[in-house]
Amino acid sequence: MAEEQFVRSSKAGQPDAQSAKPAANTKKAPSFPPAPEPLEVAVYDNHCHLEFEFDDELGVMPWAENLDLAQSVGIKGVVQVGVTLESSKWCADLATKDERVLAAVALHPNEAPLYKTKKLLDQAIAEIELLAAQPRVRAIGETGLDFFRTEGEGDLELQQHSFEEHIRIAKENNIALMIHDRDAHDQVVKTLLKVGAPEKVVFHCYSGETDLAQICADNGWYMSFAGNITIKRNQHLRDSLVMAPKELILVETDAPFLAPEPFRGRPNAPYLIPITLRFMAQQRGVDVNELAAQVALNTETVYGSWAEGF
Repeated sequence: MAEEQFVRSSKAGQPDAQSAKPAANTKKAPSFPPAPEPLEVAVYDNHCHLEFEFDDELGVMPWAENLDLAQSVGIKGVVQVGVTLESSKWCADLATKDERVLAAVALHPNEAPLYKTKKLLDQAIAEIELLAAQPRVRAIGETGLDFFRTEGEGDLELQQHSFEEHIRIAKENNIALMIHDRDAHDQVVKTLLKVGAPEKVVFHCYSGETDLAQICADNGWYMSFAGNITIKRNQHLRDSLVMAPKELILVETDAPFLAPEPFRGRPNAPYLIPITLRFMAQQRGVDVNELAAQVALNTETVYGSWAEGF
């Protein structure tokens, strides 16, 4: 789904957000898919963005309604992920309002070059560092490298600097590192090995081939699979899932993006996790309850208790 169909806003779920008007020529967002059958064993959405607005006809699914719907199908908690300084502050605040939410805070790799200078970038990173100390903030992310949207020596240098600083913050706060890796597998791995990876590393929306999956397995890095694993052309993701150690598997939506088949192109939300998880269980040839229990344990190992600090 094209990102232009969504408008990121820290007002999401607030009373005035429903009246927000779309920009001129904004394409109408398609409707939310129907809810799937509930899971028998509850899990977590390892990565979502609840701060998005849609067009004025569909409006916003307020964050509380979003979480209620997810809970009704067996999703007992989410990690709400920041990508800008503003959205990271919103994430940290939301995690103090609802026990079902933990926060990840960071500047997205494509956000870093927008600061233009290292001095201005460092000022923003310093604010991320302050957020990281909050007890409901359990990860630094999403951070990493993106060679698909960012190019040019200067911009790539800022992106690399931002990534290394985010790694430092994760290590100093003893919390997880949530990685955005797009067309940058080799450099991401090289950076983690060069500067030293935190104890808990998550490859969000895992996108690599089986060679990267082997590297993750060898280093104890988690692989978080999203709805795009259901797309026919993504056999490499399914192959990676099958070979991944069970204790390193996570599941996510990356909502409102990457809705699983058969709802590709429609808005995604945490309540659709059961579709992806059932597909993953089928690919691995295991009972869905067995996989759900393992994934829930893995998620709590990475982020700790959702009740703690609330």
